[in-house]
Amino acid sequence: MSEPKRLTAALSVMPQLDPAQVPAMAARGFKAIVNNRPDGEQDGQPRSAELEAAARAAGLAYAHLPVVPGKIGDADVAAFSKLLADLPGPVLAFCRTGTRSASLWALGQAGDTPSSALIDTAKGAGYDLSGLRPRLETARAAVVASRPAGAVEAPAVTHDVLIVGGGAGGIAVASSLVRQRPGLDVAIVEPSEVHHYQPGWTLVAANAFRLEDTRRDEASLIPPGVKWIRVAAAGFEPEHDRVVLEDGERLGYRQLVVAPGLKLNWAGIEGLADTLGRNGVTSNYHVGLQPYTWELMSGLKRGTALFTQPPMPIKCAGAPQKIMYLACHHWERAGVLKDIDVQFNNAGAVLFGVKEFVPPLMDYVRRYGIDLAFGSNLVAIDGPARNAVFEVTDADGTKSRVEKSFDMIHVTPPQIAPDFVRSSPLAAESGWLAVDQETLRHPTYDNVYGVGDVVSAPNAKTAAAVRKQAPVVVRNVLRGLDGKAPNAVYDGYGSCPLVVERGRVILAEFGYGGKLMPTFPFDQTKPRRSMWLLKAKLLPWLYWDVLFKGREWGAKPKLKEPA
Repeated sequence: MSEPKRLTAALSVMPQLDPAQVPAMAARGFKAIVNNRPDGEQDGQPRSAELEAAARAAGLAYAHLPVVPGKIGDADVAAFSKLLADLPGPVLAFCRTGTRSASLWALGQAGDTPSSALIDTAKGAGYDLSGLRPRLETARAAVVASRPAGAVEAPAVTHDVLIVGGGAGGIAVASSLVRQRPGLDVAIVEPSEVHHYQPGWTLVAANAFRLEDTRRDEASLIPPGVKWIRVAAAGFEPEHDRVVLEDGERLGYRQLVVAPGLKLNWAGIEGLADTLGRNGVTSNYHVGLQPYTWELMSGLKRGTALFTQPPMPIKCAGAPQKIMYLACHHWERAGVLKDIDVQFNNAGAVLFGVKEFVPPLMDYVRRYGIDLAFGSNLVAIDGPARNAVFEVTDADGTKSRVEKSFDMIHVTPPQIAPDFVRSSPLAAESGWLAVDQETLRHPTYDNVYGVGDVVSAPNAKTAAAVRKQAPVVVRNVLRGLDGKAPNAVYDGYGSCPLVVERGRVILAEFGYGGKLMPTFPFDQTKPRRSMWLLKAKLLPWLYWDVLFKGREWGAKPKLKEPA
C-alpha cells in the first residue's frame, strides 16, 4: 500500500488513493483530499465520485482538480494554491504517482522560495522535480525583479522568540520563558513527533530500565501557549533575523535560540550502517537498539567484546564505558567474565577527561580485566565477517590500521553539528554553533543564543549541562527583548553519573577546565548505591517534571552584575 509523503506541515502527496484507504487517511489526521487525476486516465482507476463519497463519509473535505500529465498550466498552479489556502489542513493530494501533485505545489511556491529548496524538499519525499528547475527559477526571478531595489523579502510571521529544536534544551527554554513572561510569542521549530529520554538508554541496555519509559509524545511536552511548528529547519539568515524551513518558508524573530542537538554520524564509520543491529553490532546511541545490546550481553558466554569511543566531543562522554562496565558486571555475576576478552578502544588519550575520576575508574578496569587501547579510533566494520578496523595513533603521531575480530561490539558513532548548522553563518570553525561560553550568545549576532549539545562551548554535552544552560539563556533572551545586555553566565557545569556496576554509580560533576562542582557533601570519586538510585529514580523525574516544565530549582544562573 502506498504511503503519503510529507512536503510541508500542511501538505502531503501520494500515488493513487483507493476509496478503501480514505478512513485510514482520516485517522492519520488529514482534513482534506485533492485529486489531481482526470477520470478515465487508466483502466481500473477509481472515479472521482467514488473518492468524494468516501471522503465525505470519513468527514474529509474533497476537491477534484484534474491535471493532464506534462501539461501543468499556470491556471492549474493557481487553482491548486487556492485549494491549499481554502481547504482545512493538513491536505493529502494525489495523482498516479504523486509527481503531478508535488509539481503543482512546487510551482505554486516558486515565487517565494529558491528552486533548490523546493527540489530538495521534493527529493526528500521521493520525488525528482529537477526537470522543473528552469520553470521554477523563471518564476522566482520574475518575483525578485518586481521588488524595489535593495528590498528584502519580509517573513510572513515574526515571533518574539523562535526556538530551533524541541529537545531538552528547546523545551526547557520555552517553558521557562512563558512561565516568567506570560503572553510572550514563543514558537518551537521541531519536526519530530516523539522525544526520547536518552540518559536512560544505558540502563535499558542493561535490562534495568524499560524502553517505553524513555519516550513521550512531543505534543505532550510543548508548553501551553507555545506554538509548535512541525517542520525541520533548513538554514539561517541572521542578517535578516530569519530562519529558513525545509519547505522554503521563512520565519522571523526578535530573539533566536538554536537548540537542535547534534548529529550522530553513522556514515563516518565505513560499513556501520549496513550491519548495525545485527551480526553482533550494536549501539545504545541508536533508538531501539538497547534491547539488542542486552541480547548480546546476556547471550555472550565466551569470546571477544569490543567497546569503542570516537574523538571528542560526543554526547555524554561517559556513556561508551558505562555500558562496558555494566556488561562486565553482568558477566562477572554470571561467572563467565574470565572467558571474555573485553577491550575498550578509545580514540582519545585518557580514560576520562577529569583526572580525579580516573583512579576509581581504573580500579574497575583492573577488576574486570579490561584491555585499554588509547588512540584507537574505529573507522570501518564488516559485520558478517565480525571484523573491525581501527586507525591507531602512536605516541609519536604515527598512524596505522589494526584489525580486530569480535563476537560483539558496542559502537559509539562520531558526532558532529547538524548539517544546517555547520553550513550556516552561525557556525564556528569547528562546525558547532559559535557562542560565548559564559553568556551563550553568538559572538556576531547579538540576538542569537545557543543551548544544549549544538553549542561550541567546551562543556560536557549532557542533560545536566542543559539544566544549567537554559536559565542563562532565558534570562539573557528576556534582557535582549528589553534592550538590555546579557548578564547571566554559565560556568560549564556538567554531570556524568558513571555507572560502574549494577547498583553503584560514581557521580562526576564538574565545570569548565575540569573544576569539580559537587552537589553533595561527600567524596565524589567513590561509587555509591545512593547515586544509583539518583540515576535510576530521581534524574528521570528531574528531566520530565523539572527541566521540561521550566522550573529552575537549584539552577538559578549566576549574574555578572546585580539584576
